[in-house]
Amino acid sequence: METIDRELAAWLARAGLVEDPNAIVAEPLTGGVASDIWRVEAGGRSFAVKRALEKLRVARDWHAPISRNGKEVEWLLQAGRIVPDAVPHVLAQDAEVGAFAMEYLRPEDHPVWKAELRAGRADPAFAAAVGRAIAAIHGATAHSAEIAARFDTDAIFHSIRLEPYLEATAEAHPDLAPQLMALSRETLATKIALVHGDVSPKNILVGPKGPIFLDAECAWYGDPAFDLAFCLNHLLLKCLWVPTSREDYLAAFDALAKAYLDAVGWEPREKVEARAARLLPGLFLARVDGKSPVEYVTTEPDRDRVRRVARPLIATPPTTLAAIRDAWEEELSK
Repeated sequence: METIDRELAAWLARAGLVEDPNAIVAEPLTGGVASDIWRVEAGGRSFAVKRALEKLRVARDWHAPISRNGKEVEWLLQAGRIVPDAVPHVLAQDAEVGAFAMEYLRPEDHPVWKAELRAGRADPAFAAAVGRAIAAIHGATAHSAEIAARFDTDAIFHSIRLEPYLEATAEAHPDLAPQLMALSRETLATKIALVHGDVSPKNILVGPKGPIFLDAECAWYGDPAFDLAFCLNHLLLKCLWVPTSREDYLAAFDALAKAYLDAVGWEPREKVEARAARLLPGLFLARVDGKSPVEYVTTEPDRDRVRRVARPLIATPPTTLAAIRDAWEEELSK
């Protein structure tokens, strides 16, 4: 345990969350590459505090505005009106400090989905619940001028998602740069619904009532296909992490994709699926050759497996998610 800095402590006192800023005890939690996060104990209560970083913790130079912290809070509040059990409750926020406080969800009752997947527990029913929850948020916010105005965050989304993933990968694969750069531009120009932007197993808790979504720093009014593709990408990559659970991860992929697409009502489902199928190979390749490679794909042979599947699918995009899943399963079966 440790103490947090004076600025945060003073804000927590102003917000009424603690009485004595000098009596705060904080435990650093895993905040990923983009934020610091602590479990705070003071005055007999426990809660979580999150503060965005301007320079992200990756090997390559990667900066993003800390104003995204405020948009994360707005996403949590908006999503909470749609799927109340799928987000933590926000307790306080300060845009100038670049931090907010939320309820602390105990890992004993709310394991991280990534940890469950690491243990080979890939429950298709839970994956389907993730798909339905994402689709519910997209559907409730689709074609809303009011939501579009509140989440006009193109600059943040570009700096923290499109540039480090698709555009950085274009630098690593110059022959695919025209396709990847066009994909980045066209994704940014697609304005349909409220997007979380980081629907990753590390940001999803397995709660008693279903999935709970965290870390909406990339919140953006844009293409809902991004959230679908981003999450499905992780289920493909997990096949390299725990090869013995490959069939379970692919079953979870199928369940999540089906549940999401079955819930699409704001546009023809084949349109959102086609955009997701175009995005997915680019995101897949980005997790070995972009600015934020996954930490568990560590060998060059495994990276080459991703490249062998992703590159032709970027050059000639499929229109269905099943085509990508099947190409990956074929590669893994070799």
